[in-house]
Formats: sequence, structure tokens, C-alpha cells
Amino acid sequence: MSEAVEELSFKVLTVYEEAEEQRDVPESSDASSQQEHQAQDPLDQSGGAPPQPPAPPAPQDLTESTRTPKPRARQALDTWLPEAEPREAGEYSARSGFLWGSESGESRPVMGTGWGPEARGPERSLLPSPAVCGHRTPSGLDRGLSRSPHPRPQPPVPEEVAVRQRPPQKCWKVGTLRHRKKVYDVAISSSTHHVYTCGHGFIKVWDESALHAWDKAPQAQVNFQDRQSCVITCKLFPDEQSLITGGLSRHLTLWDLAPTPRIRAQLASSGYICYSLALSSNAQICLACFKGFVEIWDLQNQILIRKQEVPKHGSQCVDIVGNKFWTGGEDTSLYSWDLRSYQRLQQEHLRHEIVSITHDPSEEWILVGLRNSDIAIVHPHRKEKFKAAIGNRYVFYHNLKFASCGSYFVSTLDESIHCLAAPSLQRLFKAEESLNILCCDMSSDSQYLVTGSKNSATVYQLLY
Repeated sequence: MSEAVEELSFKVLTVYEEAEEQRDVPESSDASSQQEHQAQDPLDQSGGAPPQPPAPPAPQDLTESTRTPKPRARQALDTWLPEAEPREAGEYSARSGFLWGSESGESRPVMGTGWGPEARGPERSLLPSPAVCGHRTPSGLDRGLSRSPHPRPQPPVPEEVAVRQRPPQKCWKVGTLRHRKKVYDVAISSSTHHVYTCGHGFIKVWDESALHAWDKAPQAQVNFQDRQSCVITCKLFPDEQSLITGGLSRHLTLWDLAPTPRIRAQLASSGYICYSLALSSNAQICLACFKGFVEIWDLQNQILIRKQEVPKHGSQCVDIVGNKFWTGGEDTSLYSWDLRSYQRLQQEHLRHEIVSITHDPSEEWILVGLRNSDIAIVHPHRKEKFKAAIGNRYVFYHNLKFASCGSYFVSTLDESIHCLAAPSLQRLFKAEESLNILCCDMSSDSQYLVTGSKNSATVYQLLY
């Protein structure tokens, strides 16, 4: 009964198609569209009302893209995991678009910037429109001043904002990386201009020219000392110069990537199979998820901080946000843990097996991929949680990957790829492959998407 009540507490969001919606910003038309417009409006050709000039383009959505890191000491865990600062009443969060400290004690959405279709459209901009500001339009008429002699006051704009990158409209398959074995995980480094495909016995390195080829040999192949070792999971450091891998092995491996991958250190672990890895935003802490426990590593000093016990059937995947980390797995529950007290903070019953956990670049939302193709969206600090149905079937593999700009993310369900805008959940494009997709990664410049499957990796170029 309690699980049913917990399930009802999730707000259901709808994934919508662009074809069903009308854009608020008019797109530039070509000669054929102008002829069609003239055919539909004969009054414009016979001395009727003159054609109106096109409306000015609406300003792009603005959001905070970076957060200022706080100074953190390196000797103890408590010194670089700051306490969460309480929000004052009425304080505005630029990232999430929510107003804190309402009378009821709950947050409420502001300017339609929450999750779901209601968050879409130019009306989400934090800046007033040209009609309000009195900006010049292409026709030369000052529409703002003509409407009112006294321009309206501009709403306050958060200090740390940046123009969000426009999401892609489609993808183009441009190449194949022949790994010759299962690709369990893949990493793209824009810093070294290489792609790394990981699997059983070795890691293959592909240069930029291989991304637009179909059967090109890798630039290098790094063989493991133990040929029975298998990399199941890998995480690229924020500077994209280092990589950490885990899998079917008795240790985690730190790699320096430039000029070619070489082992920097091996961290002896007490587990035999590492299912998932997570890195803190400053890459000082690494979480390695094993069956029944999570190892917490200080990567700078290469020491094990703690072996944290977690539910045996809730330890398939892990992620870290601030001073919390999240685990989930077969028992269908999402657990959050405090990195200081190591106490369990909360438990969300999702009723379906958890296959993947990730967060958006601003660390404002946790996304959970479920076995039934749904995505659960949970706020790490507030009691806000949503569910969105991406597919309508049970899947073996459900991968989630956010773009570095935060304006969209990719969800792979077995052999299908879904690209969704955030937070509106507009489906930007969908692609199909012939084999199940085991993993995926996106370049930090948001130009390439690489998926790993049974014998190879597929390279897609994102088109804007």
C-alpha cells in the first residue's frame, strides 16, 4: 500500500512531438514558401492590407551553466563537502526556475521553467521581449514605444546566466569503429580528440579521422596485463585528460590519456565486479558500485575512504551530486546517502528495476532510467519528483547521457535512440540501430554521439 502511495506522488510528464506544436518564433521562409503564402492571401496581391514585417526573433533561453566552486581542502572528506546552505524566503533559483520558501513550505515554478511541455517556448526567457523593452524591429518601427510611452520595468536577471545552446534537430550516422568485441562503455575526449572503446581484454583508441570512416583501424590498442579483465564502466575526468575504469577486475585503473593511454595507478578493491562508477564535480572523489557495497575513493591521494554497505539488490548503479550519492538496482528503490554521516537519507519506490542514474550538468536534477522505459526525475533537495514515459515496453538496456550544455539529453532503449529537450521533454529526434545499444557518450562540444553495441561503436554527428 505504501508503494502505491509513493507511486502516486510522482507527477506524470508527457513527451511531445514538435510536429504537434506550433513554434512561437517564425522561421525564415524560402521562395516556395513565399509563393504559397501569396496564394493563400490574395488580398496582399490586389492592393489589400500590406504584408506585415516578420516578428523579431525571441531571445534565447537563459540559464546558469556553471557554478562557482567553493574552496575545498584535500586532507579530509568534511573539508570539501560543504553543508547545504539554507535558502531565504523568496530566493530565486536561476537554474531550476523555482521560487523557494512559499507560504505552504513548498517550491513553486516560476515563468514556466519546470519540467514538461509547459516549460517550452520563448516565454521561458528571463529577459523581456523587444516589445516591452522598446527595441527596434526589422521594419524600423519602435513597437515598444508605440504601444506605451512608458516602458514597463524589466524583471531582475540573475547575475550568473549564459545563453543556452540550441538543441540538435537530427543526427547523421557518419562512421563505425570496429572494436571486434562487445563495447561495454565508451568515452569521447574533446581535449585529446580521441574516442576510447572499452571491453574485454583491451581498450582501443580512435583518432578524429576514424569518426568519419567505416572500417578504419584504431590508432592504438592498449592490452590489459590480465587478458581476462573486462572494462564494464568508465568515467572521463572533467579536464578530459584522465580516465578511470572498472569492471571484471580486482582493481580500479586510473589512466593518463595523452598522448596515448597509460596506467597512472591501480586501486585495489575488495569487490570482483564493478558495475558503475561516479565522479564528483572536481574529480577528487570516485564512487565504485559493487554488489552490496559502494567504495568511496580519494583519487588525489589514492586512498580508500570508506566501504559503504548498501542494499544488495540496490547496487547496480550509482551517481554523486554535492554531498549526496544515489544508488539503485533490482529492488526498484532509489536510495540517497549522506557522504558525511553515511546515513541513508531517503528511499523512493519506483516499482521498476533501476538501470541507470545520472544528473544534469547544473546538478539540479537526478534522472533515473527504468526497465520499463520510463525516466524518473527527482530533485536532490526538494520533494519534487516526476515520471516521463519514453517508450512503452520493457528493455534490457537503458542509458542516459546529458549534453554538457544541459539543454538536452539522450536516452537509449535497447536498439533505439531518443534525444529529448530539457526541461520541456520535446522529442528532438529518434534513431534506430540493428543491435542493442550497450552504452553511449556525447562529446563535450555537443558535436558527436557515439553508441557501443555487440562488435562496434557507431558515430553520429548532431545536426543543428
